[in-house]
Amino acid sequence: MKEPFRRALGIIRTLRQQGYEAYFVGGAVRDDLLNRPIGDVDIATSALPEEVMALFPKTVPVGLKHGTVVVLHEGTPYEVTTFRTEGTYENYRRPESVTFVRFLTQDLERRDFTMNAIAMDEAGQLIDPFGGQKAIRERVIRTVGEAKERFSEDALRMMRAIRFASQLGFTLAPETKQAIIEHASLLAHISIERMTVEFEKLMAGPFASEAFLLLAETGLFAHLPGLAGRKQELLQLSRYDWTKLSSSVERWSFLCGLLRVGEEAAAFLRRWKLPNRLIKEVQKILSSLSIVRSYDSWTKERLYEMGSASACAAEAVRSLLNGENVEQNRSRLLELFDELPIKERNELAVTGKDLMEWYQRPGGPWLAEALQKVERAVLYGHVENNKERIKEWLVRCNQTQEKNC
Repeated sequence: MKEPFRRALGIIRTLRQQGYEAYFVGGAVRDDLLNRPIGDVDIATSALPEEVMALFPKTVPVGLKHGTVVVLHEGTPYEVTTFRTEGTYENYRRPESVTFVRFLTQDLERRDFTMNAIAMDEAGQLIDPFGGQKAIRERVIRTVGEAKERFSEDALRMMRAIRFASQLGFTLAPETKQAIIEHASLLAHISIERMTVEFEKLMAGPFASEAFLLLAETGLFAHLPGLAGRKQELLQLSRYDWTKLSSSVERWSFLCGLLRVGEEAAAFLRRWKLPNRLIKEVQKILSSLSIVRSYDSWTKERLYEMGSASACAAEAVRSLLNGENVEQNRSRLLELFDELPIKERNELAVTGKDLMEWYQRPGGPWLAEALQKVERAVLYGHVENNKERIKEWLVRCNQTQEKNC
């Protein structure tokens, strides 16, 4: 048994000593079987929420209605949830009620996919009533029970299926894929925020290319913000290696670049309810792409104005769009940035106050122009970034017509 589970064994054993059943469940068990990094470890138990809270000194009742209590064990929070079944779903997303039950199989039966419906006991033995291990061996995403019923209950499960395909490289079982095709329109009932979370995970997955192909083939894309009528673009997205992009900003910028949303980028991104900070950064990158057509288009001034992070993100997007070596170009750009004599304005040896004192003039538009002139001269090596040298250079520029002034 791996360390993340061993650290939580105290919770399992305490529950079992009091006569309750308790098991590790969900994504942690799945990822353990796949030899992937194990994230949050969740526990399912026959104990009712109040019984769980009575057994542990530090608990947080985060979702008593749905049977979930967070237990703080040796400094780590663990979600402990009572075995439950779910009633009729409302708005194709949430059950209107849950019923606490005493049997593990009933709890596993309500879960979305067979690979997520495996439990593990304190000895490391697996309980797998729905063939989750077989699905993992076959690398197939298959719903627990009837696929049509699962997606009618919670339409977001369709996005989760394709997101898992992106993260794990699994294929969709034929009946699962067909059910998504038939129920894709139900995605319209899901909040934009929840779709965005799944879509961002999808873009970041190592098999994102295959996931975009699935979005196109199932028709699910037509119910995502700004993607209706863009099947051909989705097919184009599937031809690129998305693993070359290393951040959310880069991925959204690349998406906008391929969709050619141009000046409508901000409106497109707002439809996804993305934060303003990210939208502005994407706009900054897209704007630079209209100027930087090739790696050689990067001037010292442009690199300085954008900063290393934004410039590298823009270069990654540009390189991938043009079929160039992303890692190599990004690395070369970082080297070029490291060679700049100053990286940002606060490193400049003079300030606006110095210039006003030297010129004996109050502040005004001239001051910004003068500082920009000094910055440019320092960047291109026309003058050393030294206060006295800059002052001498400015005096000389006022007296002569040197081309570097």
